Amino acid sequence: MRLIQENISSEFDAFSKNYKKDMIAVVPHYEVLLEVFLDAIPHDHLVEHILDIGCGNGIVTDRLMSKYGESKYTLVDASAEMLALCRQRFLDRRVDYVQSYFSEFDFPIATYDLAVAGFSLHHCDGEEKQLLFKKIHTALKPGGLFVISDLFINKSDEDHPALLKEWEAHVMNHNPGGNKWAWLMEHYAAFDRPDNLENQRTWLTKAGFSEVKIIWKKGHWINLCAVKA
Repeated sequence: MRLIQENISSEFDAFSKNYKKDMIAVVPHYEVLLEVFLDAIPHDHLVEHILDIGCGNGIVTDRLMSKYGESKYTLVDASAEMLALCRQRFLDRRVDYVQSYFSEFDFPIATYDLAVAGFSLHHCDGEEKQLLFKKIHTALKPGGLFVISDLFINKSDEDHPALLKEWEAHVMNHNPGGNKWAWLMEHYAAFDRPDNLENQRTWLTKAGFSEVKIIWKKGHWINLCAVKA
């Protein structure tokens, strides 16, 4: 029996109902990887406009608002349901909402001080990531930051089977029946295209970022920050 939806936007429309609870259950170190977004931003970095790429229910933006409550935000997601949750969550805030796939979003030039992507870029394949990194670099102001929390591994890497075993143990600890793991692996096969750290560092550098720093790392679950000179 098919457990997933027909496309990624429909998949996350369905996933939106218990988003945080489900993410904690299926993503190892999820809460730590959220918290370290703030650690990646220097205290003296001016943050007037923030782009959240694949914003989901707004959980990364919510963390950022705890420090940058007066900043302007642009939230991009393909899921109408996720954006509806964000609209409810951020009433009376300076937020623009864009329903769009990353490939179709019109990135403005030199507009953002900070771009963030929390567990969203693994839906893009290598070619899509390379093009996206160039667009994000162009969209950032000089000195702008691009901060990512995600899974960094290729499915063809030799340690990928070991990752799957560790990942399964995490999911089964939260959902012992096995249904959540079965759904996750079907989703992973259909929609997820992760790439390893070495590749993504190379692509970020080729896109023009002057520095790529690891902020937090546990196995292949990583938060990193790329700096535009």
